[in-house]
Amino acid sequence: MKLLFDIFPVVLFFAAFKLYDIYVATAVAIAATFVQIGWVWLHHRKVDNMLWAGLAIIVVFGGATLLLQDETFIKWKPTVLYWLFAGALAVADLGFKKNLVRAMMEQQVSLPDPVWAKLHASWIAFFLLMGALNLFVAYNFSTDSWVNFKLFGGMGLMLVFVVLQAVMLARYIEEKKAD
Repeated sequence: MKLLFDIFPVVLFFAAFKLYDIYVATAVAIAATFVQIGWVWLHHRKVDNMLWAGLAIIVVFGGATLLLQDETFIKWKPTVLYWLFAGALAVADLGFKKNLVRAMMEQQVSLPDPVWAKLHASWIAFFLLMGALNLFVAYNFSTDSWVNFKLFGGMGLMLVFVVLQAVMLARYIEEKKAD
């Protein structure tokens, strides 16, 4: 359910693009993100920083797309968000010696420091790669292909990455139990 909630603006963006155009889709994504934040606030009285960052980025890049009638800005939005995530993880690690992946997951799983470090580095690399891949698709394929990639390619790659992470962790945990 959380996954569906998280991709709500992307799904609405996709549908609006298929029914209308990139500009209507961009306005829908901005509105959907505001609705998403409002729903979270009403139900939890707290909004995660990542949602606020996503809202700021969609408002800035979506707003520029609508104001200047240039789809380039909205195509940059996923890259900026992915690279912001990678940057936040890297700065937390290098600048503050804080593994944010560990901070989010250590209640669910116990791993030794080297495994946490490897997991952390793999998320940074994944977000950097996803940002670059988004730009590659945005600049080398049609807008229709980019929108399809944004929903199906981006979500598909995220799912594959998470499954690979789970397999890696499950294998480690099984080895640990055997010891």
